[in-house]
Amino acid sequence: MADVDISALGDQIANLSLKQAKELSDYIKEKYNIEPAAGGAVMMAPAAGSAAPAAAAEPTEFDVMLTSFGDKKLDVVKVVKNLTGASLMDAKKLVEGAPAKIKEKVSKEDAAKVKAELEAVGAAVEVKGV
Repeated sequence: MADVDISALGDQIANLSLKQAKELSDYIKEKYNIEPAAGGAVMMAPAAGSAAPAAAAEPTEFDVMLTSFGDKKLDVVKVVKNLTGASLMDAKKLVEGAPAKIKEKVSKEDAAKVKAELEAVGAAVEVKGV
């Protein structure tokens, strides 16, 4: 493999279509028992001259992070308990461990509702796209 032009090989891989990249991934998995890392996604650069990179797509899932419980810790604990279904003790630990993830991979609308409920009782909340 020492005589292989790494640049040419890299260019060939970068120019694969999604279907070809999937076929390559399957082949490597079957032939060499090597699985793709990080969820199996093959990261590809956008083709030259493309209108917008794929990374600019708006996220569809969001995490809601409690960054601070503010002055009304007990009220925040009650809201977190109701939102997560956790026991009172677990909700208290979650709140006291801020920053803490309250909801994971929820829709934009659900994230906004959770944020509004927590902010209504004085908590500081951050919504992050996944």
